[in-house]
Parts: sequence; structure tokens; C-alpha cells
Amino acid sequence: MKAIAFLLVSVASMIVVAASMGPVSGRADEGGAPWVTEKPAGYRDWQWVSSAHEAGKLNSLGAVLGNDVAMKAYRAGTIPFPDGTILAALHYVNSPSAENDKIFGQPQSFVPGAPTNVQFMVKDSKKYAATGGWGFGHFNADGKPVDAAFMKPCFPCHAQNKAHDLVFTTYAP
Repeated sequence: MKAIAFLLVSVASMIVVAASMGPVSGRADEGGAPWVTEKPAGYRDWQWVSSAHEAGKLNSLGAVLGNDVAMKAYRAGTIPFPDGTILAALHYVNSPSAENDKIFGQPQSFVPGAPTNVQFMVKDSKKYAATGGWGFGHFNADGKPVDAAFMKPCFPCHAQNKAHDLVFTTYAP
């Protein structure tokens, strides 16, 4: 009987300690806003939303993918996006394709080169209330998430696009 009581007290103590440590699935920046620290499972199998080319020093070619919730919202024109919406932006170096250009007879073809990063937006209006209902995530080419200082400008930048629920990418049917 004493062993069972000791076990119960030990388990209760561990629960209290774990609860006082805060959430384990996210970190907080100085304002207390969490961000996405794990890549959502299966994101490479999601549907294509749109593509983007960012010129300048980024010279990035990207593909934006959406989970089923995102795709349903895009197709229905639902703004704001519902909780459960997840968007993934896969970014690559925008690379000229010498192989394709040989066929075309002139330089004109660009393809995804080396991966540069993967970014996510996860809609959870309660968990990410401090950042407009969206959690933002950025993972470098090595797959590792970035730190709080790197994530700090995400929400202020996206907050400028309130008319489209902080999402820059529109659906390209």
C-alpha cells in the first residue's frame, strides 16, 4: 500500500513539474507568441496552391502547398481561413537549366536548384492568438528550425495583409 501511495505521489509530482515547464511543442519569443518548431507530417503530399519567384538577392523559386483544410478554403474563397489550415512554402535556388536551354535554343528555362528553406503557416486561433491566429515556421535547408530572433519579423510583415487573413499566396486554379 505504501508503494502505491509513493508511486501516485511521484507521478503527481512529475505532472506538476512538467506543467510548470510550459508547452513542449513550441517556443516563445519575447512577446510570448509561439512559432512552429516541427514540420507537419506528410506536407510533401499536399496539393499545389501556387508558385512564386522572388528576385533580388533571394533569387528563389517556390512552391506553395496546402493541406486539405487549406485547399477547401481556397476553393470556396473562405476568408478568414479556418483553424486547421496549414500552408507550406518550399523554396529553392532559381537555377537556369542548361539542359533545357539546349533544346529551346536560347537561355529561357529555370528550374528548382538546391533547396534553401521550407516555411509553414499553421492556423490555430487559440494557440497563436498573439500572431493573428497563425503560427509561423521556418526550417533551413538542413531541416533545422530557426531561432526566435529570426522569426520575429514574420508576423509584423504578414499582418500588413489583413484583407487576406495574413496570407500572401492566392490560389492559382
